[in-house]
Amino acid sequence: MDIKALGYVGFGAPDPQQWLKYGTEIIGAMPARAVPGESWGIPMDPTSGPASGGSGVAEDGSVYLKFDDRQWRVGIHPSEDNAGIMYIGLEVDGVVELEAAVAELKAAGYEAELGTEEQARNRAVTGIAYTRDPAGNSIELFYGACEDFKFRSPLDMSFKMGDMGVGHINLIVSELQPNKDFYIRVLGFKLSDYIGFGPDMSANFYHCNRRHHSIGLMRVGPFNGVHHLMLECNAIDDVLKCYERVLDAGINVTSTLGRHVNDNMLSFYMSSPFGFEVEIGFDGYEVDDNWRPREFCEGDLWGHRGLTAEAITESAEKIRQ
Repeated sequence: MDIKALGYVGFGAPDPQQWLKYGTEIIGAMPARAVPGESWGIPMDPTSGPASGGSGVAEDGSVYLKFDDRQWRVGIHPSEDNAGIMYIGLEVDGVVELEAAVAELKAAGYEAELGTEEQARNRAVTGIAYTRDPAGNSIELFYGACEDFKFRSPLDMSFKMGDMGVGHINLIVSELQPNKDFYIRVLGFKLSDYIGFGPDMSANFYHCNRRHHSIGLMRVGPFNGVHHLMLECNAIDDVLKCYERVLDAGINVTSTLGRHVNDNMLSFYMSSPFGFEVEIGFDGYEVDDNWRPREFCEGDLWGHRGLTAEAITESAEKIRQ
């Protein structure tokens, strides 16, 4: 299988409006000009635009955020029970590749099915299919995402997305090997590098395009969940300006500014409104066919105070509660 990018992600939250404020006023995302599934109206007629009116808020209270030319990249949905990951959207080239992916998944023993046209419209894509990874995360394979262009950050931020996708998401899994096999042997991700920090405990990073990694798999105990979502900026000043906004707003900085040794990312981590962390970074490595997997033994060149195995374990235990 040939996955092109981490195209979109969806999370659950008791109050998505808090994420709308956080996403626009702290991170610098733009509310989606139209939410997935609604009509754009009549072309060239500004009075017939989408019902959401550029608010980024759907009728059911879901919030959709835009970071680049794509209609949306991050969705937050009302959920009292699940303040974590709800779905992961992985992009393929087209309908032939989508149908082949479903066949490959079934042949490998995984449940998989093609979605309907309506289900695809509800994600603003042309075609969609569904499966789950061994940790239970809902995986949506898709092609033909809507691009509505006209991204304008309310905070003048610029994000490195495009054909490399949203950024990366680091998943906490209770069983490493089945998930490794799923992402490598079935979906076709390639190992970039990994670090061990205890018996059967490690963090493993996988790429599907030039971005050093789009998926991380981490085991710190018998838990499943998501540790963080990384959003990469095009300029270091964007990271630092965001850091100042976080400090001014009193948002919890879970890891101070630093630079990772494995992917070279200069970044910081902060608490999101619900259940997981967000990393804002710059200058991550891009890989190519000459990249070879490696083990690394120290997490950072400098900084990132607070990003320890113990802190990650504590975060994972909160997810379980």
